[in-house]
Amino acid sequence: MFRGTWAVAAGVLTKDELRSGAWRRLRQDVYADAGLPVDHRLMARGVSLVMPRSAALGGRTAAVLWGAADLARAEDPVEVVVPPGRRWSPGPGVAVRSAPLRGDVVHDGSWLRWTARVRTAVDLVRRDGTDEAVVLLDGLVRARVADLAAVRAAVAALPRCRGSAYARRAVALADGLAESPQETRLRLLLHRSGLPLPVAQYEVRCGGRFVARVDFAWPEHRLALEYDGAWHGAPDQLPRDRRRLNGLTSAGWRVHFVTKGDLRGPDDLLRDLARALDR
Repeated sequence: MFRGTWAVAAGVLTKDELRSGAWRRLRQDVYADAGLPVDHRLMARGVSLVMPRSAALGGRTAAVLWGAADLARAEDPVEVVVPPGRRWSPGPGVAVRSAPLRGDVVHDGSWLRWTARVRTAVDLVRRDGTDEAVVLLDGLVRARVADLAAVRAAVAALPRCRGSAYARRAVALADGLAESPQETRLRLLLHRSGLPLPVAQYEVRCGGRFVARVDFAWPEHRLALEYDGAWHGAPDQLPRDRRRLNGLTSAGWRVHFVTKGDLRGPDDLLRDLARALDR
């Protein structure tokens, strides 16, 4: 990863060599080895070469750098935070916002700078007052980008400011236990349904022996609720799922499965669960 003007000025490459198939042009004057995979991390590294030294990569871009690779694609804008009063016109492919950084920045020992873990999470949940902010925060915790207790403490310390109410809502509803975005959406649906609240990620045991961990459970009813995602249809997953279901049934548990379609029109699902709990 390098700037073309630097390489030519140093005599490392000629202009003709720079245009060869060995290098990929990411943006004006920024090049990378053509063999590197093109993802959001690569695009972020390219932007970091030309952004102001006082700036930092933030938002979803920072979350990707912390390990949440699925939060942004190569074609998504690279997010940059610049200090107040600093102007920068980066051109296409970059989203710039102004905010104090106050030392909430880390770097990798080179030119790459991005917002710290908790700062990244707080910035993201301040943007959205819907359930998707809760889904996002659960995902950040699942990816070990940030610790939920630390994010809650940081949000509690926020003054009244733009997005602070959104952030408080998100940390109040997040639990950090969901293993997929759909599990968070399902949990929020259940919490608003008026049904007894289930226990998330419950370990079923029989005679002291571990049987299975289920997405949601009503232990007093021996009723488990499982989100059935697409990965469950994989050939190597099916036998494991069947053994797991047999173990739960042998332990006296009932299992109710939820699909993506159930979440689009949840009335039938909630009625079925109410009947199952009544039984």
